Amino acid sequence: MKERVFKSSNFLESNIGEPIRSVITESGDSAVIAWHVNPGQRISAHFHPHGQDTWIIQSGIGEYQTDNAGSTKAIKAGDVVVAHAGETHGVLNTGTEPLIFISVVSPALSGYELLVNQ
Repeated sequence: MKERVFKSSNFLESNIGEPIRSVITESGDSAVIAWHVNPGQRISAHFHPHGQDTWIIQSGIGEYQTDNAGSTKAIKAGDVVVAHAGETHGVLNTGTEPLIFISVVSPALSGYELLVNQ
């Protein structure tokens, strides 16, 4: 039987350079990712051409990029943020503590494309 219950804190990793993306579980249906973004770190603006990326914010705060022009919306612990297929998203941790969230990309093979000139 495949594992069905996971402790997200077992997958969180801090890094001085870039934020760490740790795969919790993956199937054809979705990829579940734990993110640890230190203060001042950024996940560059990108989109998934063939699927949705849903973030469940567990702790911290940030500025979530919502479009190609760089518009942002404040996010914090307790928020659920959805980027539908093709919608630009990224985040800058603007707080003083790590921004911790779980990302669910569905389907797992949704593709990933960075925005150019970002």
